[in-house]
Amino acid sequence: MGRLALRGIRKSYGETAVIHGVDLEVDDGEFLVFVGPSGCGKSTMLRMIAGLESISAGELLIDGVRANEVSAAERGAAMVFQSYALYPHMTVAENMGFSLRMAGVKKLEREQQVAQTAEALRITHLLPRLPKALSGGERQRVAIGRAIVRKPKVFLFDEPLSNLDAALRVSMRIELSRLHKSLGTTMIYVTHDQVEAMTMGTRIAVFNQGRIEQIGTPMDLYQRPANEFVATFLGSPRINLISRPDTAASQAHQALWNAAGTVSPQAQKIGIRPEHLHLCSPGSGVAAQVMLAEHLGDASIIHLQVQGLETLLTAKVPAGDGSLQVGEMVSLGFDAAHTLAF
Repeated sequence: MGRLALRGIRKSYGETAVIHGVDLEVDDGEFLVFVGPSGCGKSTMLRMIAGLESISAGELLIDGVRANEVSAAERGAAMVFQSYALYPHMTVAENMGFSLRMAGVKKLEREQQVAQTAEALRITHLLPRLPKALSGGERQRVAIGRAIVRKPKVFLFDEPLSNLDAALRVSMRIELSRLHKSLGTTMIYVTHDQVEAMTMGTRIAVFNQGRIEQIGTPMDLYQRPANEFVATFLGSPRINLISRPDTAASQAHQALWNAAGTVSPQAQKIGIRPEHLHLCSPGSGVAAQVMLAEHLGDASIIHLQVQGLETLLTAKVPAGDGSLQVGEMVSLGFDAAHTLAF
């Protein structure tokens, strides 16, 4: 079992509060991602769950048992850090089996557990090597293997892929997702990378300034963000935000707002994802000038200036629409059904 409950969790360093009363339920076998900008409290929360930071107020329950005062070693959690922290003088096999040896597990049983884990991670051929002979991705696999052999109730990952290059990060995301499915163990994963969050988590908790802004499935958060912060943090390219026009606003600004259809009188901004903006026939949309075109092969990212708007709008369009030239005038439209209001 690996069910967690966080009830009114707070963390302060002296007079400075960094976590402001977080309530959260984590189901057994879930892959939950904590995501948010640097300094938002996500790693601090993970360390409190692990027992590496004390809890200032509130209650942490692991499988229904209060764990606030339980030592890190006895919580049944295994943590994988951003740094690999492998013992340089030990082989891969010795690194992976070290915690078992310290726990008094007999050598034969230890070797069997290490061998099984290495096979699952596809690193059996690395067992005799020293860490200095491994690549970054191989070292991170060993660090993950060291956690797996302990058979914890909960795996805690603190930005484990941030030291890897782009290709390796993709490969390791796939590997971790595969491991989660095969092990069925609860995993909590911290990252500031919203692509990692969207592609790996069964649920995502979006942190901001020591609070959870919203928690839900990746597509729930993307399609139905609770507020402007969640909407702008998730999604690449970033969502377009258009402020409510005042009486002095340009006709183009007014036209964009009107195209959103019926918007709540309380709404101060509307949001449109770049993929929901499209180029239309001349005169049928809002006039916009191409300021920059980024060609990605399968699609193009077009940055557009609409008269009266202070910021550029971004449209993600099919590759066939990517032959636009800087300075060219186009007509811009969008489907009101995809509009978000804040």
